[in-house]
Amino acid sequence: MKKMIYTALLLLAWSFNAQAVVNINTATAEQLESLNGIGPAKAEAIVEYRKKNGNFKTVDDLNNVPGIGDKTMAKLRPELTVTGGTAAPASPAPTTPSSSAASGKKK
Repeated sequence: MKKMIYTALLLLAWSFNAQAVVNINTATAEQLESLNGIGPAKAEAIVEYRKKNGNFKTVDDLNNVPGIGDKTMAKLRPELTVTGGTAAPASPAPTTPSSSAASGKKK
């Protein structure tokens, strides 16, 4: 029983750490797309709205963007901020050439 509770707590803690926090005032369209329910069209709409109207004062101002409604806001609110940086999920590290190629040495 203790192992089951411990496992459940670990999974819960991991799920909180996996959640991205996106600053809607600074995020790129690609970063906005990392949010569940935001595809390319909505991400572009957010960026365009921000360009035309300036920064969002509150997360709830996102409701003013066409295509963003109450259901979307309810789902996204915990993942959004208007201050600080964007901590989007890490993307895979780019592949790097072998150490000999990187140093300019030929084999």
